[in-house]
Amino acid sequence: MKRLHIHVAVADLGQSIAFYTQLFGAAPSVSKPDYAKWMVDDPRMNFAISARGIEPGIDHLGIQTESDDELEGLRAQLERAGVSMVSQQATSCCYAESNKHWVTDPQGIAWETFHTLGEVPTFGSAERATDTACCAPAAQTIQFLSKRPQNG
Repeated sequence: MKRLHIHVAVADLGQSIAFYTQLFGAAPSVSKPDYAKWMVDDPRMNFAISARGIEPGIDHLGIQTESDDELEGLRAQLERAGVSMVSQQATSCCYAESNKHWVTDPQGIAWETFHTLGEVPTFGSAERATDTACCAPAAQTIQFLSKRPQNG
């Protein structure tokens, strides 16, 4: 069963943790100095926040799968839809190791489809900048490819 993923960049992590703890009725399942995550069951959601010095707001959205087979099904679905994607295998991001595929919607919002393999001790891999909220590839790397007919 899949789970919706929402990652929000926040200005004040402590204030945001207090707010979302009240909203979800539970403390975060992961809490780090720059990051917190709730695995909510109703509605089924992986909700994460991070305070990493970028503009507050939605950082990215996603769909978390429970298996690589489910992830492969989403990858094939995106491929059939004509969406360009960036694939990453066993990548470290947000204190987790995951297999994932990144796409960008027509508005420029990054979406990831991913399967978490385990935890890691750092926010992201060593080659990533420390001032980024998430581990999405650069926006220009993933572009929306429209299959809509063009007017002549």
